[in-house]
Amino acid sequence: MENENYHICNEKCMHNEISEKISELMPDEDVLYETANLLKIFGDATRIRIMFILFSEEMCVCDIAKALNMTQSAISHQLSILKQSRLVKNRREGKTIFYSLADAHVKGIFYQAIEHILEKRVNKL
Repeated sequence: MENENYHICNEKCMHNEISEKISELMPDEDVLYETANLLKIFGDATRIRIMFILFSEEMCVCDIAKALNMTQSAISHQLSILKQSRLVKNRREGKTIFYSLADAHVKGIFYQAIEHILEKRVNKL
């Protein structure tokens, strides 16, 4: 059985240089809180599916709903959450609103997450 206390340091030493360096680099609590909330948005499979679709192409609600075999209402709800979190942006063309990922940062986060998962699968082979 694996030692469940592996994360406990039994030494009575302090690594002051490391602690000071981390303290200087640590963002404010507000930034960490907002980061945690942002990452929670990625915790929903429907939102991930929407983001996957929007990764390469902007689309309107009806096309996203059709692609995911969901109602427009359900898609609109998730897009609202993604938009509030600044992960998705929109543009109007006549009466149609097209959605896309907000910027290169969002694409990078999404791409790296997918790449990480695929890397784990390849390493299992």
